[in-house]
Amino acid sequence: MIDELVTKQKRIAVVGLGYVGLPLALALARQFRVIGFDIDADRVAQMQQGLDPSQQMTTADFAGADIHFTADPVGLRQAHFFIVTVPTPVDANNQPDLEPLRRASETVGQALKPGDYVVYESTVYPGCTEEDCLPVLEQRSGLRLGTDFRLGYSPERINPGDRVRTLTTIVKVVSGSDDEAVQTIAGVYGRIIEAGIHVAPSIRVAEAAKVIENVQRDLNISLMNELAIIFDRMQIDTQDVLKAAATKWNFLPFTPGLVGGHCIGIDPHYLLYKARQLGYDPEVINSGRRINEAMPAFIAAKLNQMLVRNGKVPAQSRVLVMGLSFKENVADIRNSKVVDLVRELMGLAISVHVVDPYASPREVAQAYGLALFDQPAGPYDAVIVAVGHDPFRQYEVAYLRGLMNGTPILLDVKGLYAISPDDGFDYWRL
Repeated sequence: MIDELVTKQKRIAVVGLGYVGLPLALALARQFRVIGFDIDADRVAQMQQGLDPSQQMTTADFAGADIHFTADPVGLRQAHFFIVTVPTPVDANNQPDLEPLRRASETVGQALKPGDYVVYESTVYPGCTEEDCLPVLEQRSGLRLGTDFRLGYSPERINPGDRVRTLTTIVKVVSGSDDEAVQTIAGVYGRIIEAGIHVAPSIRVAEAAKVIENVQRDLNISLMNELAIIFDRMQIDTQDVLKAAATKWNFLPFTPGLVGGHCIGIDPHYLLYKARQLGYDPEVINSGRRINEAMPAFIAAKLNQMLVRNGKVPAQSRVLVMGLSFKENVADIRNSKVVDLVRELMGLAISVHVVDPYASPREVAQAYGLALFDQPAGPYDAVIVAVGHDPFRQYEVAYLRGLMNGTPILLDVKGLYAISPDDGFDYWRL
């Protein structure tokens, strides 16, 4: 298989062209013939023009790539090596929503042929690839694993917005249903990954390794958030404490914040779900999740206190929230905890305006029913800087003061600004 892929006699198909799938497809298309498939025809049309709807890849990244973009599943029949990179969200009850993964497995199953390979990159709980995806592949294709096709799992490690730790510079974990599968899968990824390949002993180990990467980050940030709550009651600046503690060589440099996005805020629920199926309710993971989920309410309550302290009536106040995407310098609004913050503020009858230079107003309206303003329309009673976008970092103190009336109230969630007592702000940072 690997020789036929290298000589472009056979094609690779990447199913799902979001933050994970598109960079992978373009990287592969510099070595192989690639079919890029997505069910969103509008997104596919943009990619056919060399544009990334997620605003992560440049036009230059598309240049020279041997790739055909399509929203027609029939085109997948020309491929022999399939990589599934669809999202794995949770439902309203924080239970795994495997529907996108099942639909993708059905689509691939209908295109599957004897001798083909299927590799999953979507983050799941240990066992999902073999217990949930494999039966769909076999049912739809009429083929059998081992006899007719091979299976693998290689967890994605894309970090949206990161221009340093990119796809090819991060070690790739691979696994397969048998030794030949592992060798072939490692051979394909090895053609594009400069940092090297790590072979996991089983698909379940590779799945577990991925999910705990984000569980670990979730727990470390939850500790920082809990410390921030404690230090706030002590009237101690958390950032000052962390700066002092970081002078010790083995202190881990985590910071408090809103934990959203498709990884840290979602993936722990997959492991929680599987653990409960096995009769164990994880206490530490649960606790971390509860703390991080409570941070929007904590910040909203802090603003309420500051408004009252400055003689402003919350129900008559106008507040500007700067940033809505889940992290800095990306357009991704999935599971944005800033949305939860906005709703907490609205629950206090505060009038809220939101600006974000990256997020799509159309997507924000469709996903959350919120309107994005092109520019601030002050004066405001307070400003909350919720996301550390680069354009926000350029703002000077005078500009921020000019957005507000009365005593300027600034909640700097990300700690972007060096505000001194002489600047005349009622200033707070997480």
